[in-house]
Amino acid sequence: MTPFPALTPAPGSVLMLVICLAHVALYARATTPSSTAPAEWTMFRGNPALTGVAPGSVPEKPDLLWTFKTGAAVKSSAVIGGGKVFIGSDDGQVYALDFATGKKVWAFKAGSPVLAPPLLAEGRVFVGSSDGIFFAIDAQSGAPLWKHETDGKIVASASIASASPLRVLTGSYDFKLYCFAASNGSVAWSYETGNYINGACAVEDGHTVFGGCDALLHVLSLADGSKVKEIDAGAYIAASVALAGDRAYFGHYENEFLCVDLHSGTVAWRYHDLDFPYMASAAVTADRVVFGGFDKAMHCLQRSNGTNLWKFATRGKIESSPVVAGGNVIFGSDDGAIYMVGLEDGHPRWSYELGQPVISSPAVAGEKIVMGCDDGNVYCFGQKSY
Repeated sequence: MTPFPALTPAPGSVLMLVICLAHVALYARATTPSSTAPAEWTMFRGNPALTGVAPGSVPEKPDLLWTFKTGAAVKSSAVIGGGKVFIGSDDGQVYALDFATGKKVWAFKAGSPVLAPPLLAEGRVFVGSSDGIFFAIDAQSGAPLWKHETDGKIVASASIASASPLRVLTGSYDFKLYCFAASNGSVAWSYETGNYINGACAVEDGHTVFGGCDALLHVLSLADGSKVKEIDAGAYIAASVALAGDRAYFGHYENEFLCVDLHSGTVAWRYHDLDFPYMASAAVTADRVVFGGFDKAMHCLQRSNGTNLWKFATRGKIESSPVVAGGNVIFGSDDGAIYMVGLEDGHPRWSYELGQPVISSPAVAGEKIVMGCDDGNVYCFGQKSY
């Protein structure tokens, strides 16, 4: 771009000075690249390792930007991409909403409650329903592409098993993990466990890692679904597992949070506080692990050894999985509020009362927060433009 010509104001000329400054401001605005990160959160927990860490930040005091009313509770968590928000509802529909305004773009009738968070990949939305059907939907139009019926309900988000060709993973209450060809829904492979699969699959280095209600941590090869390792967790695992540094982080139903060394297959450390289960997934940063529990508290531990750093109390159990954005931790609680606390110290930064339980987990993109609520609404928070 050719720079605006320099203007030299005559001595004492206020008008010329104003014009000059205006030209400088316009040129700076036109030539300064935007620092805004891409507004995308295309999978549950934000990345294949399911660490729940957003690449950007959010305002310190977010404003309510828009709401969208569905026909029933929203326990599903959102994904964001292509200027749209995709989320399921207990009313049996999957919605595509305009990310900027919250207006409905399309609604897809799944036929039964959709508790699972969707997955957005290559212009398609992949999501399971409570009657055990796994759908592929066109992200632009909402048109159905294919479906596959399992023998149990699907409550976990799908994950990407491979990019070329695109394959997606999802677990079912029929005890099986499925790997689908994204093009047509054919089953590339399946793996049978000993009980329900409730959580999403973490993916890293050619393997997938997930927990089951059979109390085992499963490690499979993504190439063919063959078993690499099984690790006894001691109790059934409802949460999705987070991976970082060759270790898996997750809580289970018998009131413990574990860090498992995947190479040795042993527990590196255990955390036990009160006798309440951990059902939500953890957020894992470079040195911290953050997770909520049925004890009505959000916990932050030292990642290396499990030492407790802080605990933040709410008035209800926490099933919402936290997301770390910048120096903040964002999550919902059954007490009907969305919270944001400091990652460093757990001190409250912001909260918003919704009045009904918040089981949905945050989706964070473009400096905005999107969450569902049991009141049937989808909420978007960010910075208002005045």
